[in-house]
Amino acid sequence: MTDTAALRLARFCSGLSFGDLPPEVVARAKRHILDTLGAALAGSAALEPRETLRMLAAERSAGTAPVWGTADVLGSRDAAFANGVAAHALELDDTGGCDHSGAVVLPAALAALTALGHGAGPVSGRELITAVVLGYDVGRRVLEACGGYAPHNGAGWHSSATCGTFAAAAAASRLLRLAATRTAFAFGHAASSCGGLWAFIHDASQTKRLHAGRAAEGGLTAALLAARGISGPAQVFDDVWGGFFNAFAPASRQPQALLAALGRVWKLMRCSIKPYASCRSNHASIDAVLHLMAEHPGLAHKVARIDVRLSSFVANMCGGRDLSTLSGAQMSLPYAIALAWVFGGAELGHYLAPVREDARLLAAMSLVRLHPDPAMPALEEPTVTVTATDGMVVSQQMPVALGAPTRPLGDALLRAKLDALAGVALPRERAQRLADQVLRLDELEDASALLPLLAGQAGLHGLIC
Repeated sequence: MTDTAALRLARFCSGLSFGDLPPEVVARAKRHILDTLGAALAGSAALEPRETLRMLAAERSAGTAPVWGTADVLGSRDAAFANGVAAHALELDDTGGCDHSGAVVLPAALAALTALGHGAGPVSGRELITAVVLGYDVGRRVLEACGGYAPHNGAGWHSSATCGTFAAAAAASRLLRLAATRTAFAFGHAASSCGGLWAFIHDASQTKRLHAGRAAEGGLTAALLAARGISGPAQVFDDVWGGFFNAFAPASRQPQALLAALGRVWKLMRCSIKPYASCRSNHASIDAVLHLMAEHPGLAHKVARIDVRLSSFVANMCGGRDLSTLSGAQMSLPYAIALAWVFGGAELGHYLAPVREDARLLAAMSLVRLHPDPAMPALEEPTVTVTATDGMVVSQQMPVALGAPTRPLGDALLRAKLDALAGVALPRERAQRLADQVLRLDELEDASALLPLLAGQAGLHGLIC
């Protein structure tokens, strides 16, 4: 192969060692692994992953990869698909990478452990962490080379699906111990299997939940094919006809971002962990409402209206009011604001079917008015203005949402989130063991020790929808 961008990136992936990772990156990786597993265990009880599992089980072949939160096992590729759907099913997975990196990278990585040949030897916890860090890094780098989140997603692509396929391929290639040339083959295969459109936003359809699973499966499949020596296009990241950036981001591409500060800037460190069960673009507005209600006691009982100044980009993405499905409600900014106002939070239970019909919430939503500002930068956080019945007017913009790297969830809150979510599928004692194992993952000699801890009974407390 010639010295292409794909090969240079592949050399980095295959040559990186755990010792090259700064301690803060290792610590952050373990937090995101734990957070993703919690989101997926709770998500295993949602409609989309349950139906996906039924579809895959109908065509089941002998497999050893666990479907998290259930007693089922599948082949590695099907398990990556099913677990990716579960991890993204409840909008509680992390964000800020490819965008939803955890739901793409971790299902592919853990499924890759079961795809290794018996003679390959155990994969240590340090190897798993290194692969996860690489997955986050590659997925975000591909997105930035597309021009960034707003241009790529604004063009209609869902970056968790398009760029996430490369993230999964990077993590899986590392765990399959592919050399640089075959890792580059995997990137080439990944480019021809990625996709994912924002068309779901117009009718609250559930396709969005499938995107992370398809990216996880696509990236793992790409790595498995490369492992067998099936070549992929070497110039997939170069300025050629059919190159990924030319095809997927012709107007916004910035290909130099793919390799910029490689090994010095770790993209995992920009990722956020969600405190609320909604689209991340709603979180700063939830924070703003909670802040205003706390600063002005009694305000919640005398709200006349709530006006929100926001970018056209966020308005198009989160301006809907269709509550017919869980996914529709979780994308809705008016509903998120109503939840914060009426219930003082936006937890998973607030998004479930019975609550979505609460008359108080519907009345509150009717008083939320969105004002898109075409001059506002796409990802600038909204400004929330509350007008009270006595004429008082107060405004708040939260420039950084809770859960961001500069406003992180504390360890206690992260552990509480895991306990609550894992409890949907696992007994409490096993959930605690899982958390303990992940938080000392760099000490494990065999990362596959995590796999039996993920088996459970999805929907111990009923189907989530």
